[in-house]
Amino acid sequence: MLRFLLVAILSLLPFSLASCDKAYLATMEKMGYAKRDILSTRVKSARDAQEDAKQEIQTTLEQFGKVVAYEGGDLEATYKKLNSELENSEDSAEAVRKKISDVESVADALFSEWETELGQYSSADLRRKSQAKLTQTKNRYREMLGAMKRAEQRIEPVLKPLRDQVLYLKHNLNARALSAIKGELVKVDAQVDQLVKDMNRSIAEADKFIQSMEKESD
Repeated sequence: MLRFLLVAILSLLPFSLASCDKAYLATMEKMGYAKRDILSTRVKSARDAQEDAKQEIQTTLEQFGKVVAYEGGDLEATYKKLNSELENSEDSAEAVRKKISDVESVADALFSEWETELGQYSSADLRRKSQAKLTQTKNRYREMLGAMKRAEQRIEPVLKPLRDQVLYLKHNLNARALSAIKGELVKVDAQVDQLVKDMNRSIAEADKFIQSMEKESD
């Protein structure tokens, strides 16, 4: 029975969150904050979250390298620091996912409202201009969101092997275990390198989108 209730609650959670965000957006608009301004703010927040995640994951990789290259000292302390860095990376990855979801929520609301309002024009010329601006904004948004999601999708393949290695070391903290995982460092390093490149592209796309939105608001 408890399991059934838990599944039911989790299934309703996305709808509840969506309703909360819809109410939040309505309240913000009453206070004078337009959806396009909120979208710009959320894109900035998502961009910053990606930058934080990129830094955290690079730091985790560096700490993994220190563990693998261990030549003396307090191995337990070195491992604990690696585990702590991994947890920070996990938190950063979750923040990125949440921020992207927030961006999608307000963008969907903005574009839906914009589409509806096209039908309210009595001037065909103004309707065409607004439609053209909507199409342009949507295209820029899709490019930006696509870059964000591609970068986000590379995070888990990076964290997964790191997670495995940290879990393995938890019960095998010795020189033989360290020797066995040295080959993994090269693989993860290559994955992190690609992730950083994708993150940088995504951050650049976010900056371009923010600039275009701010330019249109001037």
